[in-house]
Amino acid sequence: MPIIEMTEIKGNLSKNQTILGIDLGTKNIGISVSDFMLFSASPLTTIRHEKFTKTAGEIAKIIAEKNVGVVVIGLPINMNGTEGPKCQSTRDFADNLLQCDAFKEELNIVFKDERMSTSAVERVMIEGDLSRKRRKEVIDKSASSFILQGVLDRLRNL
Repeated sequence: MPIIEMTEIKGNLSKNQTILGIDLGTKNIGISVSDFMLFSASPLTTIRHEKFTKTAGEIAKIIAEKNVGVVVIGLPINMNGTEGPKCQSTRDFADNLLQCDAFKEELNIVFKDERMSTSAVERVMIEGDLSRKRRKEVIDKSASSFILQGVLDRLRNL
């Protein structure tokens, strides 16, 4: 699983493959998936992040089920454009995935700047009058969908 650039995504997908979106948190990992036409992102699930091997196994299962060819991971860049400890933690997570035996197929990882993704999604949920409890249940997978949709929109313009 190499780390690739955004411009390399389409060249690294086979026919009918999808793209997986990941919003990595310290406790929860939001997961979303694209359709095979690469038009829209849909929130899929939230994985409770406890042990890496368990988390990687759950991600590998989703990758196999959804015919994923590229994984997009949100990179929590600081508002001033610098990378802090959270970015390093995200890069370490990706490196660990690259070395994980759970992935039988070669995949490619792309990082996507995720500044303001969670707050943008939460703002929409508040405007939609979702309860605090419901927002908490869906915020992570919705944020991953927001990140992935940004990638899909950019791919159409490349």
